[in-house]
Amino acid sequence: MSVVSTAARTAWGEARGEGVTGMQAVLNVIGNRAAHPGWWGHNISAVCTMPYQFSCWNEDDPNLRKILMVTDEDPLYRSAQSMATRLVAGTLPDITRGSDSYYATNTLKPRWASGRAPQVVIGHHAFYRVGLTGTGVLT
Repeated sequence: MSVVSTAARTAWGEARGEGVTGMQAVLNVIGNRAAHPGWWGHNISAVCTMPYQFSCWNEDDPNLRKILMVTDEDPLYRSAQSMATRLVAGTLPDITRGSDSYYATNTLKPRWASGRAPQVVIGHHAFYRVGLTGTGVLT
């Protein structure tokens, strides 16, 4: 699977219900993580498929089958592909203010978000800059 396809499928799987803006924000998180390699991966494909980072790639997630079967007949997936192409080219604007993490606001707030203010809330997702030290340890 190409890097563009992997990123597009991740954005579509994670945020298709949030529309184009939500998918762009997920792609921004992917790009921000890839730009700061660490435990979450060292390139776009690895960041997307690192276990338990983007739930749509988890074996027990119902979205896994959907992201593997989606085609460019789906207009939102076509949009995700277009934005993923821009991400890979380095031309996708970052609407998350450098965020490297997010969670759905209709779920329990994760431990890593406790005591932190989001950089931005887009739709039903809160985006955070958790950050890394040079050792790959969360700060």
